[in-house]
Amino acid sequence: MKIRKAVITAAAPDQSTIPLQRLVDRDGQDKTALQSIVEETLSAGIEEICLVIAPGSEDSFRKAAGPHIGCLHFVVQNQPQGYADAVAQGRDFADGEPILHLVGDHLYLSQTHQTCARQLIDVASDLGSSVSAVQATRESRLPYFGVVAGTHVPRRSDLYEVSRVVEKPTPTQAEQELVTAGLRSGHYLGFFGMHVLTADAMDAVDEVVAKQNADSSAKKATLSDALATLPTRSRYLAYRVEGNRYNIGVKYGMLVAQLAFGLSGTDRDQILTEMVELLAQHPGRIADMAGKSDTSDGQAAGAPDGSGN
Repeated sequence: MKIRKAVITAAAPDQSTIPLQRLVDRDGQDKTALQSIVEETLSAGIEEICLVIAPGSEDSFRKAAGPHIGCLHFVVQNQPQGYADAVAQGRDFADGEPILHLVGDHLYLSQTHQTCARQLIDVASDLGSSVSAVQATRESRLPYFGVVAGTHVPRRSDLYEVSRVVEKPTPTQAEQELVTAGLRSGHYLGFFGMHVLTADAMDAVDEVVAKQNADSSAKKATLSDALATLPTRSRYLAYRVEGNRYNIGVKYGMLVAQLAFGLSGTDRDQILTEMVELLAQHPGRIADMAGKSDTSDGQAAGAPDGSGN
């Protein structure tokens, strides 16, 4: 399966400026978050990118795209009708082809020589089906993610046949319905903010959006709502990416992402030196923080289904 198109959603009214923020990447290059997301996408062999944006923001996004403006197509989500609707705005652009979908408020750092997007594209291309990138996510982060459950694909410890998808489950619901073998106790497969969606998946998106539009009292449909129907209609997989996601749309999200990029890059020694100096100025507070960190597993902060909508 050839995947040459991508759809990036960045249309939510309260988050549409997030991709315009700047950071220094692991190579020490200053750029916008949008540039970083586009480069992640292009690293997977994507040729064309559709950026779904809010009304009136195209000029800002064009400036933020920098040298990558030539590969971008802009589509406006005229009303903030939710995540599924934002993805559906890319339907004409996809034109029946499978797409890579990323959210505009996440940055990604791979733990291998391949980017996260490249890892996902390779799996989806080989298997010819919709695949969602996932990451083991602790119970306390469940209110921020769509979560899947499934069974291991034979001879693959990183690949799952999805049987269930739930948007932001409660801990009780997760314990009863979403336990996946092989994960640590209290951990579940949370969405990574990155998916390969086939025509079947886009059909499912259209259907949940149509139901939403037909009922004015209905809640805004999420991508999780659409993907929850996939296991009954076609093969749907989840892939554990070797990498981390960083949501820059939450409090201190950009700070955490910047530290992660810096500590994994060419300026690591400089950043460590600066951090040691800052920590030395507040020894009492650092001791308190160290005590609290005993209960944390280092999971990066997340967002509601990675949608930005």
